[in-house]
Amino acid sequence: MSQTLDAIIDEDGAVRLLRPVHLSGARRALVTILDDQADWEGDLDAGYREMALDEERETEALELAEATIGDVSDETR
Repeated sequence: MSQTLDAIIDEDGAVRLLRPVHLSGARRALVTILDDQADWEGDLDAGYREMALDEERETEALELAEATIGDVSDETR
């Protein structure tokens, strides 16, 4: 099952997950680097609420998610 996780990537490229993740083994991951500056001390929920108010950005995110789901559903297992 695919998961979306919040992370911060520092200037050196080191990735820090903001919540623990438990996996049964090694997994591949796709990383999308957002234009937003990282707010190490910020409230993620408040950030999500603010992003949700931007209808254009939400529409783009939904289109990307639906396209990704379509790509994955076309894969052979």
